[in-house]
Amino acid sequence: MLKRQKIQQVTRPVTVKTTRASQPLETTSITQQTKKYKIRWMLPRDLASVLEIECQSFEFSWTKEDFADCLRRRNCVGMVATDHDRVVGFMIYELSKRRIELINFGVAPGCRRSGVGTQMTQKLIGKLARPGRTRITFPLRERNLEAQLFFRSLGFRAVSILHKFYENTEEDAYLMQYQVPPRWAKEVRSLTVNSMK
Repeated sequence: MLKRQKIQQVTRPVTVKTTRASQPLETTSITQQTKKYKIRWMLPRDLASVLEIECQSFEFSWTKEDFADCLRRRNCVGMVATDHDRVVGFMIYELSKRRIELINFGVAPGCRRSGVGTQMTQKLIGKLARPGRTRITFPLRERNLEAQLFFRSLGFRAVSILHKFYENTEEDAYLMQYQVPPRWAKEVRSLTVNSMK
């Protein structure tokens, strides 16, 4: 009887008060934060939803043509996070031999702080398993504090300042980087070498 009561207490939704930089105090359910989202390749039919998230998320948002030009480039990959076939987040990145460059990343405003961004980032970190590819980099606006704190919580660090990086403003950017821990990189290399034998 005691075990059953403990299980019921653990599975009951718990609410936590959180604040965002420019928004009032709100209540978020912890059970919502552990929801599993499907992350898949971006399809042409997803572009309208991706554009909507882009426009809701960024002051200087990409156009449909910007997305099309980027995704035509060699080694550029687009992925989306979905919740019951509804696009709730997206990321575009470029693969190279030594690193992954995150080019664009967005989460629908109504789905932020629910695990979408974390799960997409974890998926991206999983792409570092290829031997030699040991880091993820991307520029991040200096005034985007919410994104800085989010990526920092996932192991990213600002490694340099890119002065007057953006064409549309005098704003600087931080070059953010996630570096594979050296021990993990050695394990991945040894697994790959052993699988080739």
